[in-house]
Amino acid sequence: MSLDAEATLALQREFARHLRDPELFPPPDGLEARRLKIYRELFYNNIEGLLATNFPVIRQLLGDTRWHRLVRDFYREHASRTPLFTEIGREFRRYLDTRVDAGRGDPPFLTELAHYEWVELALSLDERDIDDIGHDAEGDVLAAAPVLSPLAWCFSYRWPVHRLGPELQPMSPPDQPTHLVIVRNRRDEISFLELSPLAKVLLDLLKDHVGVPGLQLAEALADALPQFPRAQIVDGACHSLREFRQRDIVLGTVIET
Repeated sequence: MSLDAEATLALQREFARHLRDPELFPPPDGLEARRLKIYRELFYNNIEGLLATNFPVIRQLLGDTRWHRLVRDFYREHASRTPLFTEIGREFRRYLDTRVDAGRGDPPFLTELAHYEWVELALSLDERDIDDIGHDAEGDVLAAAPVLSPLAWCFSYRWPVHRLGPELQPMSPPDQPTHLVIVRNRRDEISFLELSPLAKVLLDLLKDHVGVPGLQLAEALADALPQFPRAQIVDGACHSLREFRQRDIVLGTVIET
């Protein structure tokens, strides 16, 4: 006997509730226990495997018991906004945000660490191509205006997320924030660069003053910091610009017309 559309939808929801939380919701009548067990394990293992791939540091840091408890909480409690597997990492981050003030016993740095790990996936999926960005790859980043890569993303974290792991799990953040650039280079390799406060200000200047030669920006930075030796600031900024170039944070310079 066939089910009408409304009854079919009700059955699917009943089945889905059971898969997500079998301890609270019984399965629909008439389903074989052996097959139900296969479905439960298949669905959970798919989600857990995706999350373990996207968040390997969190997986290692928490250990088996805490990790699987967290994933099952996510699997049971979170209503995802999208069915796309590539967006599961973003959904996991959204779920972790809801737990911050809920007293769930998560490490205090967990949401920032999740963001840091998610960025690698997001950068790898970004469809922008460096070759489509107009620039002179051989240009002098001091004499001409540098061109920033759209695949170089800068974030400031309260926690030293790039160093967290089983051996480093602080309970309070350091006094100074951690500034990181996560970048996908021309070879589609993803890496990070920790920025000094000076390099962070320089990168902000590059973003805010498009078309200004690198040396001019370095000198403007020195002008803004008269309490420090001018030559030291200019030399440090020039060094950072060259390092940005080596890492494809800066692609080259504006094409002269």
